[in-house]
Amino acid sequence: MYQLHIGSKNYSSWSLRPWILMKHFKIEFLEKNAPLNGEQAYREYVENGLLPCLYDDGFNVWDSLAIAEYLAEKYPEMWPQNPKARARARCISAEMHSGFSNLRCVMPMNIKLRAQGGDLVLSVKRDIERICSIWREARQLAEMGPYLFGAFSVADAMYAPVVWRLHCYNVALPDDAASYRDVMLKHPAMKEWEQGALAEKLVLPQEDMLLEAFGGRR
Repeated sequence: MYQLHIGSKNYSSWSLRPWILMKHFKIEFLEKNAPLNGEQAYREYVENGLLPCLYDDGFNVWDSLAIAEYLAEKYPEMWPQNPKARARARCISAEMHSGFSNLRCVMPMNIKLRAQGGDLVLSVKRDIERICSIWREARQLAEMGPYLFGAFSVADAMYAPVVWRLHCYNVALPDDAASYRDVMLKHPAMKEWEQGALAEKLVLPQEDMLLEAFGGRR
């Protein structure tokens, strides 16, 4: 059986991606929660000290997108069947993996946070506009189904943490983007992850800064 080593469900956006992917496709795995106490502690699971990390019969694969690609070798339905949709899904997954640094910095993953919202700096607004554009274009290639390319795919897993950010920081979205956000929030695995996040006791010091910046509560 696979073992998936993950970090905090409240804070670890990277860990959510392979977790929701495996949950959606009903791939059995043993969940291993690592304590959030520094990179050095994670070196027990992977040499570079980064999570998530997937173990398959003693062989480890790290990095959320690499894990998704590894799993998709065995479960090709994780990518859209249509070649153009599949290519676009890979493009936007890679863009999410390497981009949107302004959004990540200003609005870190924090599922417990319920912000009032507020003015965003231009660089973050541009990141959000780009995300909405990506979702809109993906839906133009979608077949039957409510997700980015119709059926749930790696692309949806890669954007799942952004869905939480937009929800928890109370970001106003165009109707089409809000509709997709709501579809994702209703996903059973997203609800299960949220329950795990809410049960965690850890509170990082920067949460007070987030509450001051965005208002709201945790």
